[in-house]
Amino acid sequence: MKDQVELFEAERPALLSISYRMLGERSAAEDVVQEVWLRFAGQAAVENPRAWLRRVATNIAIDTLRSARNRRETYVGPWLPEPLIHTDGSPVEAGFELAQECELALLWAMERLAPVERAAFVLREAFDADYAEIAAMLDRSEAGCRQLVSRAHKRLHAEGPRFDVSRDEAAAALERFFHAAMQDHQAALEMLAQDAMAISDGGGKVSAALRVLQGPEEIMQVLRAVLERESRVGGVTFDWIRANTTPALAQYKHGVLESVIAVVPDRHGRVGWIYIMRNPEKLRPQTGVD
Repeated sequence: MKDQVELFEAERPALLSISYRMLGERSAAEDVVQEVWLRFAGQAAVENPRAWLRRVATNIAIDTLRSARNRRETYVGPWLPEPLIHTDGSPVEAGFELAQECELALLWAMERLAPVERAAFVLREAFDADYAEIAAMLDRSEAGCRQLVSRAHKRLHAEGPRFDVSRDEAAAALERFFHAAMQDHQAALEMLAQDAMAISDGGGKVSAALRVLQGPEEIMQVLRAVLERESRVGGVTFDWIRANTTPALAQYKHGVLESVIAVVPDRHGRVGWIYIMRNPEKLRPQTGVD
């Protein structure tokens, strides 16, 4: 039993990473990994424990994602993936270090993929699994898995925001845009791509736009109103953090984290995608700034 526990704990970060990349929510990923452990603990000797654990985690995550999509049909407003927050004084929770390497923009874009398509893409791109391994995990042919990954690539690159933005580029774009948004409305407008979108997730718990905002004028109209309102409220502070691998701006009110904001520039350097997480159930408690 001791060896079984040690083996499982050694594999836990990878299992959490698979599950988080599939589901985009920390607690859901933890639930998947707990279910994997319950099944593993009841097993007799497994010939290839690592492969067995990853296969079971992947298939539980596929089933969970199918159920989650039904629940998200009644979600209030847009749904965004839960950020894994890292500040200088508060690193990502133990076990999620590997999971945090997945960009928020990619997590959001993968919502367009079918569950099995998403699983094949995650296993291939994040874990460098060969197609024989993926086929065994998903009970598909190798040729079929190649098609799944190829189709996923095409959809993500054709429809999603960029995933190749460097940390420095993202940080510079975020800083420039929000300094302009607070001081120079016209300059901020010009920094936005014509097809820019801003997505805010309040989950029906707090105020947030109930649909995706499209285009510079609409985005700035709403953002300016929010910033003006916040400027009149006491106890509001900001700090630079990381959400997964992405530089982000955290807003605190009286030391309580209220929102996390990140942007992705397009290939012309204009802001193309804005992520605003406000749902308190997806914001882990963090120490505020003075």
